[in-house]
Amino acid sequence: MLTELFLRIAFIGAEWVLWLLLLLSFISVGIIVDRLLFFRSNLEEDEQLNNQLPEFLRAGDIKGAWELASASDSVAGKVLTAGLQTMRRGSDACSEAMQSAKARFKGLLDARLSVLGTIGANAPFIGLMGTVLGVIKASNDLSAKDPDKIMFGVFQALIATAVGLFVAIPAVVAYNFFQRKVRTAMAQIDSLAHLVLANVHAAEHRGTANQVPQSAKAI
Repeated sequence: MLTELFLRIAFIGAEWVLWLLLLLSFISVGIIVDRLLFFRSNLEEDEQLNNQLPEFLRAGDIKGAWELASASDSVAGKVLTAGLQTMRRGSDACSEAMQSAKARFKGLLDARLSVLGTIGANAPFIGLMGTVLGVIKASNDLSAKDPDKIMFGVFQALIATAVGLFVAIPAVVAYNFFQRKVRTAMAQIDSLAHLVLANVHAAEHRGTANQVPQSAKAI
């Protein structure tokens, strides 16, 4: 009885699998476009931080550095803002604040990448399932002795595999590309965070307190 139920499902064919793959391709393209726009914006703001923050810190203008970081919508800006807000508490507090912010906001960098990776890993198997269903349907159509109908089922089965690969390959390539972007962004954040910590250590060595704006004294 259970076998007959599965056979009825299989006899539906692979067309529904093709529709599913088409839906997954739209989702994949949407995620790729979203991540491209995000990283483009994030890169522009990170470059601004990378160019201007060292100048503020070298000049001892902590208020200017804090205003620059707090005005940025990038992950690096959020992490640096957390660190600059706690500079008066010492290097340990500053470091912990930036580590906490980095862990909290890392999700903004790799948002939806797990979905993209899942699509890339599973689309070929979905296409293969469509191929198997198409072959089963074509085998059942042999009893009808209709060559055109049989060949259509075989072609539909082969198309399912091809479409599965067509969906999976761009998703995998994009997933690896964005993972590299995430690693680059995290390395940039670490670099800027160490620059802030170096300034704190220097201030502690001199025995002076950094002047930060009143609104930046605590998080």
